[in-house]
Amino acid sequence: MIIQICIGSACHLKGSEKLVELFQKAIEEHRLENEITLAGSFCTGKCNRVGVTITIDDEVYPGVTPETFAEFFNEKVLKRIREGRG
Repeated sequence: MIIQICIGSACHLKGSEKLVELFQKAIEEHRLENEITLAGSFCTGKCNRVGVTITIDDEVYPGVTPETFAEFFNEKVLKRIREGRG
């Protein structure tokens, strides 16, 4: 699974650095280092008024915030890995 966090200007201002830290911590806590590649990306053109744009494989999710991170990670990352689509 490849997770890309937008680090373009708008997402940077909306906290992409904090989301990178949250992803790194969650990946480590769940011991998913061998299953997930975490990368930065520049603007995907899917900017949202709130939050950062995250791309998982080919699916784009705009508007992720530190407050919504835990639910996002559980639903979009852990669930996919458990279902064998990671």
